[in-house]
Amino acid sequence: MTVTKLPPSKHEFAEVIHRLEAGGAMLPDTPENLMQIIGLYKAYAVPMDFYWRDLLYIAEHVFLDPFPFFKYFLPKEYLELHNHYAGDDADLRVWRGEATAHPELLAFLEKGETFKMPKLLHHLFHDRINMEFAEACMRAMLWHRGMGGKFDPYLDSEEYKANAHRAITAYFQGNPVMQGLYKLFPDMFLEQCRQMSYYANLGLFWEVMAPVFFEMSDRYDEGTIASIPEAMNFIVNGIFAIADRPIYHHVYIRGQCYEIVPKSKGFTWLYEAALPYVEAVFYRTAPFRGTKSYNAQARQVPEDQKDFHYGILYADVFPVGTAGIPPTLLMQDMLHFLPPYLVDYYSKYCRGEDDMLIQLGISFQRSMYCVTSAVIQALRTALLHPLDDPNPEHLQANRDFFEKQLDRFTRSDYNIRDAARLRNIQNQDYR
Repeated sequence: MTVTKLPPSKHEFAEVIHRLEAGGAMLPDTPENLMQIIGLYKAYAVPMDFYWRDLLYIAEHVFLDPFPFFKYFLPKEYLELHNHYAGDDADLRVWRGEATAHPELLAFLEKGETFKMPKLLHHLFHDRINMEFAEACMRAMLWHRGMGGKFDPYLDSEEYKANAHRAITAYFQGNPVMQGLYKLFPDMFLEQCRQMSYYANLGLFWEVMAPVFFEMSDRYDEGTIASIPEAMNFIVNGIFAIADRPIYHHVYIRGQCYEIVPKSKGFTWLYEAALPYVEAVFYRTAPFRGTKSYNAQARQVPEDQKDFHYGILYADVFPVGTAGIPPTLLMQDMLHFLPPYLVDYYSKYCRGEDDMLIQLGISFQRSMYCVTSAVIQALRTALLHPLDDPNPEHLQANRDFFEKQLDRFTRSDYNIRDAARLRNIQNQDYR
């Protein structure tokens, strides 16, 4: 059988294009890269197991509480809430582990970095999981609206407004002050309700990703995931297996369920959560407040949302612990759950323990380039042609698609080319 080949690509990232065409990822396939990304998937999955549970708790119960002081105090009911993709009763068992909160998470919630003490003291000492990171991701999705799918347009529909009105009215029943404010500023409350719907959206997205990452870690330990393409393909297969998982938003008020975004609308995980998340969080987000001044008049800040490029794929991992910088908060969360082999690896390259946050942040960046590669390959599978298609026109269509995806890392305007880390991750010495 003759294998059809195209002439070499002339793209700036031709080597990466050829790797994608061969079924690989943007990240080079080396044992060191594989170890880094799998270790970070594990370290990310444990706090993510808290993130998704708390996001759903806030969306379903805290809702429009004007003083949500205890929204990060996850009740036992949600720690024991069964993940739909783990445990014996799973809808689709992705991870072979338990359906309730991960044991390492429970141990950390008990003792934190210090010792066992009342939950309020852990919170006040900031010895806890940083839910502010999860909320920053949610707000990025809310702000970068219009990323495709039907979920986001539904939030502006008359049907959604009617559902929200019923829930808001029920939530503030017996509270004349809040009822009066709602009458005066209905759009403000409606926008807060939309935000709650995005809490639910992201929570349901991460409920899937946590068991995916846990299972990848287990398979790496067993030796059944032994290369970057195998890791990427596991994610690709997971994307298609769970693509139709429903995305919805229910609120529970005094024992009654109010369907603000009903399951019957048929909104699905891939198009309403996964793709908008990758676009808003991996690529776009927003400049980190308090770390750099941007002059909009000098065109240092993009005029259009589509040109924002502040996500992890472009991030310069800040060597600071400043409160409120989302990646720093996540890096601190992941630090607690690094597998031993990754701690040993970092000890060889770190400039002391304080540098470990930066090292794991860069490893996290590598791991997210692998996830982005999986999304790109999944889109190519869904929209275009097999990688081994014998038709040269089809292969050219695939190449055009890959080159268009990588063009996002080559733009010179707003310093996007230099901000992109695709070139950096090709080098093993990028630490």
